[in-house]
Amino acid sequence: MTTLKDIQLLQIPVVEDRRGNLAFIQEDIVPFEFKRVYYLFDVPSNSFRGSHSHINQCEVLIALSGSFEVVLNDGIEKKSFLLNKPNIGLYIPTGIWRELENFSSGAVCLVLASDVYDEQDYIRDFNQFLGSKK
Repeated sequence: MTTLKDIQLLQIPVVEDRRGNLAFIQEDIVPFEFKRVYYLFDVPSNSFRGSHSHINQCEVLIALSGSFEVVLNDGIEKKSFLLNKPNIGLYIPTGIWRELENFSSGAVCLVLASDVYDEQDYIRDFNQFLGSKK
């Protein structure tokens, strides 16, 4: 069973240059092969995103700009992560409930997903999520 102990903060490599920094993501950085990339932007500060879990898909979230909070729950305990650096990725394995909140102005959340979009992979009801953990 997946727990909060399976979550990882990933260091994204950065090439520093006086003209500006360059960060890169390749297959040896992320602990899975990603098949979909999407991003959230213009999220009002009082809005919530996420509020779901995945059955099979895992993801890495990166704050490309600004900041936001990711609250994770494995059905037993809850932990919060503040993402505010574009060189840090938050690896979320399958079976973890996630809620994104407290978006700063101009925040951009990049998501690398292990699979293409499939609504059948989502658990969007928290009580159903808790039932799936038993």
